[in-house]
Amino acid sequence: MKYLGTMKDIDGVLEIGGISVKKLQKEYGTPLYVYDLELMENKMKNIKSSFKSDRFKTTIVYASKAYLSKGMTQVVDRMGFHIDAVSSGELYTILSSNFPAKKIHMHGNNKSLEEIDMCVENEIGSIILDNRFEADRVAEACKKFNKKMNVMLRLNIGIDAHTHEYIKTSKHSSKFGESIFDRDIVSIVSEIIQKKELNFLGFHCHIGSQIFDEMAFCEGIKTMVEFTKKISQELDIVIPEINIGGGFGVRYTEEDTDVDLKKIMKKIIGCLEESLESAELTIENVSIEPGRSIVAQAGSTLYTVGGEKKTFGGEKYIFIDGGMTDNIRPALYQAKYECIVANRLDENKKEIVTLAGKCCESGDIIAKNIKLNRCVAGDIVLVSCTGAYGHSMSSNYNKALRPAVVFVKNGKSYLISKRETYEELVQNDFMFNENID
Repeated sequence: MKYLGTMKDIDGVLEIGGISVKKLQKEYGTPLYVYDLELMENKMKNIKSSFKSDRFKTTIVYASKAYLSKGMTQVVDRMGFHIDAVSSGELYTILSSNFPAKKIHMHGNNKSLEEIDMCVENEIGSIILDNRFEADRVAEACKKFNKKMNVMLRLNIGIDAHTHEYIKTSKHSSKFGESIFDRDIVSIVSEIIQKKELNFLGFHCHIGSQIFDEMAFCEGIKTMVEFTKKISQELDIVIPEINIGGGFGVRYTEEDTDVDLKKIMKKIIGCLEESLESAELTIENVSIEPGRSIVAQAGSTLYTVGGEKKTFGGEKYIFIDGGMTDNIRPALYQAKYECIVANRLDENKKEIVTLAGKCCESGDIIAKNIKLNRCVAGDIVLVSCTGAYGHSMSSNYNKALRPAVVFVKNGKSYLISKRETYEELVQNDFMFNENID
């Protein structure tokens, strides 16, 4: 397994952020999400220092769906980033952490009236409209609260990025955005800009997630710039902003490419400047939305080994105390991870095993047929690169308790989310209050 960030081998025991995994296991229990705060901050600094231009302003918006907590919003705010939300729950979490409302941006392909009201009432930075009917709903909310709202329109630009089918978001059949090839697209934009309650900022796109092909981003940028120029001319308006989304790839295993965030950011800036110059178009601000690329490698999950089993069919399982309830990605879209027995780094003997969770599902597999150092019950297995979508997509399936989250840095650990309790698990359940036949 590749060591990431502050990971170190100290006498055969893995250390993250200057803290032994054995100490983390003892203090917080397992399963446990551990975030290397220094690695997160370094990735954010790399993006911030490289996504700059002399031709336009730049805004970096953290895509909170990758991982969100009050503690994470503090990190985002301290780094000077904006943040986005895709639901009322995410919006509430961000607002409740006293994050500046003007730096919050709301996404979603089917925003509820409640969500729109929350955005307008709290005067967030902008709403990214997914479609024409949302413009009407936002305008009505603005009338109700006597406010004006900044909006952008999400576009489907038809770029088929090379990634998993479930995380492609810009195919012609995608549920997201309005297609630039729709014959009504000019009238859709015209309707938006004519609403006096709305301040139209520009266009947004997102071509997908876990993308390693730099040219896909450049192709998307060129398409966005050309379309913005076309609408500017046809409607005789100035369009101040474009948002090119996120989706920057992350190395999970040796099968993936190592990604240099600084290089990618500089490549994107170069493509933007070249495309704007070619189109003779001026843009005031360009935004990007990194999420996975900030938190994925910074997060790891610790598990305690329960035992092993060799089946009649020859499969050797290592059983852990978590599984698909804290990491659904392997079952959902065959995501792969690197793993290590974190308290036996000096164990030389390796075995081909399958790391299996404890849910009542045959598909509850975290890693299949991997080479792992030999282990026994009570040992600690670390699965790396689980910082994105592990905690976010966790569930109470089989009534599992959601794990705790800790940030670590310079020998200190910070409890960000406490482990769920049995009482909290059933606190919203009710018994019948009368006899039923």
